[in-house]
Amino acid sequence: MSLKQTFCAFELLDSATVNGDDVVALFANYPTVSATSVRVTGTRGSSDFVRIKIPGSRGKICSGHAPTLGIIGRLGGVGARPSRIGLVSDADGAIAAIACGLKLADMQQKGDVLPGDVIITTHICPNAPTRPHSPVDFMDSPIDDAPMGQNEAIPEADAILSLDTTKGNRIINHKGYALSPTVKEGYILRVAEDLLRIMEMTSGRRAVTFPITMQDITPYGNGIHHINSIMQPSTSTRAPVVGVAICTESVVPGCATGASHETDIALVVKFAVEVAKEFGNGICNFYDADEYARLLALYGSMSHLQSVK
Repeated sequence: MSLKQTFCAFELLDSATVNGDDVVALFANYPTVSATSVRVTGTRGSSDFVRIKIPGSRGKICSGHAPTLGIIGRLGGVGARPSRIGLVSDADGAIAAIACGLKLADMQQKGDVLPGDVIITTHICPNAPTRPHSPVDFMDSPIDDAPMGQNEAIPEADAILSLDTTKGNRIINHKGYALSPTVKEGYILRVAEDLLRIMEMTSGRRAVTFPITMQDITPYGNGIHHINSIMQPSTSTRAPVVGVAICTESVVPGCATGASHETDIALVVKFAVEVAKEFGNGICNFYDADEYARLLALYGSMSHLQSVK
């Protein structure tokens, strides 16, 4: 059950004064968990980048060899003050990421230690700017794209889940969450069968996926339309990345308040935790390595799509 942790993260972030140190304090009673916060100042303000490390029994932190899962809570900001009062829809990614950390920390304290390390990152800004976007306005970030990518990157990760509110579009007409195809070094690969299986197992419903385009996996700042920033982590890593979109049937602006649904976020947390269990144990694949090698042999590298020309 992940609803308790979701409520905890939700209530903490629903504040005009919340910062990264408040998130770090949540993990003070978990001695094996490392939580840190660094404030980064940009052209339009500042945000606190939080990093949570949950070591596995056979993970790299303990000199083991079990694979590391990275979880990124992607967003512009948790609030748009002073133009909006309260938690914005865009905060869902941060809530989910923090709740994942709390759930895994609770499990570890009760004796359920995962084999692989899990590293979680997100950022906390209660007064981020907004920006125009079709069909509805987006939340913007006080941090420019390059430092955003640098501070949320997880170089230790062998695979990454990017959790992001994805409600401001007419592409995903589903309330809950949906999975993207796997993206690796400029290639959009097929949707991972193991992730579909885990999604159906944890939700009790048929799997839901969403399409992405070549535009979506290119870096922000190139003047090309993106569905949102959910696939941006794929531009700064060699690891496979899958977007986990927290979504709705209707079109909801990222800067809308009163638009977050705790049960949907909790489902995402449950999914991510189960992926972490299986991935660290070597029984969950984000992509077919042989098929990827065949693509490289036939068509060459597509990594040039990871940079702005």
